[in-house]
Amino acid sequence: MDRWIVGNWKMNGAGAEISAYAAGLRKADTQGWGPRNVHVAVCPPYPFLAAVRQALAGLPVGLGAQNVHPAAQGAFTGEVSAGMLREQGVQVCIVGHSERRALFHEADAFIGEKLRAVATAGIRPILCVGETLAEREAGRQLAVVQGQLAGCLAGADAAAESLLVAYEPVWAIGTGRTATAAQAQEMHAAIRAWLAARWTAAASRSIPLLYGGSVTAQNAAGLFAETDVNGALVGGASLKADAFLEIVQHA
Repeated sequence: MDRWIVGNWKMNGAGAEISAYAAGLRKADTQGWGPRNVHVAVCPPYPFLAAVRQALAGLPVGLGAQNVHPAAQGAFTGEVSAGMLREQGVQVCIVGHSERRALFHEADAFIGEKLRAVATAGIRPILCVGETLAEREAGRQLAVVQGQLAGCLAGADAAAESLLVAYEPVWAIGTGRTATAAQAQEMHAAIRAWLAARWTAAASRSIPLLYGGSVTAQNAAGLFAETDVNGALVGGASLKADAFLEIVQHA
């Protein structure tokens, strides 16, 4: 199984920092990433997509987006379509991030529309799922995540070949708390089993499962040692090239 390390900058970054970030990545032994089957991508805010794409030219680092609107065009002020992202060279796109669910009240059905639009445009969707602390303490984490998978992947059979799934326990995002490697593996194995039941065992084994939730260079190796943890969706640690590279090297 290939490994995926995807950096989510969220609403951070500045144009002046992009060149320095790219220079930091160029210091690494990037030639070794491909043979080890490690895919790396960064997801900057929309205004920086073109600048990041230019700065990363020649590096084995893909360009990602943090969000998308499912419509191809129309009266959706402030939104961006999958076709527009494709024109900017975007290769992966996050859908269903917990912050979008919580702050913008995005429902599973709407996230599913985004997922299908992204896949149809030839961009790989990264579907985020995860439970809150209250849901975990109530022992409902599996039911919550399985419900999110069912709601978001309804009618999305055609997207199976390009799909990535990121398990991000909401209680571990930006809090400094991280699921233990065993907790991550337990949920990833459950997700893999759900995907196998939805499609086939072979199809489920081809879908990379990423962990997201305060991933750092200190905990990355332990997470990646687990059978069903195929990489990471990295938040704050992806904002500094050196810290991000340490995580990549653990992969």
